[in-house]
Amino acid sequence: MRLTVVGCSGSFPGPDGPASCYLVEADGHRVLLDLGNGALGSLARYTSIYDIDAVLITHLHADHCFDLASFYVARRYHPDGARPRIPVYGSTGVATRMAEAYGVGGPEGMQGEFEFHEWSDGATYDIGPLQVTVARVVHPVESYAIRVEHDGRALVYSGDTGVSGGLVSLARGADVLLCEASNVEGGDNPPGLHLTGKEAGEHAAEAAVARLVLTHIPPWYDGARALAEAAPAFPGPIDVAFPGATYDV
Repeated sequence: MRLTVVGCSGSFPGPDGPASCYLVEADGHRVLLDLGNGALGSLARYTSIYDIDAVLITHLHADHCFDLASFYVARRYHPDGARPRIPVYGSTGVATRMAEAYGVGGPEGMQGEFEFHEWSDGATYDIGPLQVTVARVVHPVESYAIRVEHDGRALVYSGDTGVSGGLVSLARGADVLLCEASNVEGGDNPPGLHLTGKEAGEHAAEAAVARLVLTHIPPWYDGARALAEAAPAFPGPIDVAFPGATYDV
């Protein structure tokens, strides 16, 4: 698998790139992990937006899903005709939430463009050549971490989470853990919302992953601080995500 960071700014787009969106490619199949606000335009730097085969949404906060509304426009109103439906996976109510975000009325919503599926905690899905397993994590809204496996390799994406045993279990032995690190140690951090760099490192160490990639760092914090907090907690290699970064998993 190849992972490309399209957008990784935490909570809202920043000066250096859009909100959460990650492109995963394997055997010619392309899926997105989240499609947050500002991400669709940047995606076109790395692949045709019409070559995406599925969208996997961790939860229904704007910085993880709202560019699906833009994707709807691009697919529905292309001058050469509407593009074929593709699957979209997300938490409970994803179809209604996205239709409301764009203002599509009536029962049809975005069903002509997207085939919606709702995650089930602990379930595994075959999406093209990828095996995808999800686990509910700790966040104020229904939110899932995603494990993507192919050819004996595993990538795990935390989505948004506070301290979560479910994330540790899902990430066990993964080759790459793409883990949020939105908070800083010593900050006024609400419980059950996000992780610090130290907590991301602790999750990675407990799960015995091979590599940790810190992501979802808000524009008001510096990735170097998240890295400095994570390093004492995790003995393996650590990176800070940035738009355009690629990883062969």
